[in-house]
Amino acid sequence: MLVQQILKSKATTGVLTVASTAKVSEAAKVLAENRIGSVVVSDDDGTTAAGILSERDIVRELANVGSVCMEQPVSAYMTSKLVTCSIEATAQQILGMMTEGRFRHMPVVEENGTMIGLVTLGDVVKAQLSELSMEKQALEGMIMGH
Repeated sequence: MLVQQILKSKATTGVLTVASTAKVSEAAKVLAENRIGSVVVSDDDGTTAAGILSERDIVRELANVGSVCMEQPVSAYMTSKLVTCSIEATAQQILGMMTEGRFRHMPVVEENGTMIGLVTLGDVVKAQLSELSMEKQALEGMIMGH
């Protein structure tokens, strides 16, 4: 299964973003209101990804420096060395990258750097399970002579 197919199967389109100058508290509010685990940081209204900020990033800084981090800009704590993929990447490829890099969210970008979506580990697992289910049904059909 390709990332392109995963993006098409997602219920929502577009990527929620915050500016790098936004306060961490503002980003935390976006995460909570949308019940998501990370938010893409973009300074051009979502055209390109400058970084990503996750719940884990915020919790880590709360433990290290306390609540003062909530008033700092997102840029202070975001991951700026993003691992991205294209729509031609396979689910297996991005699953491997996510597992090896120990992250759960990956921006999908075009060759020119334009961000077109975001895939999560959950999206990939759901796609893999769906594909396995279809293969199982096809094999059962062949065995039963259908």
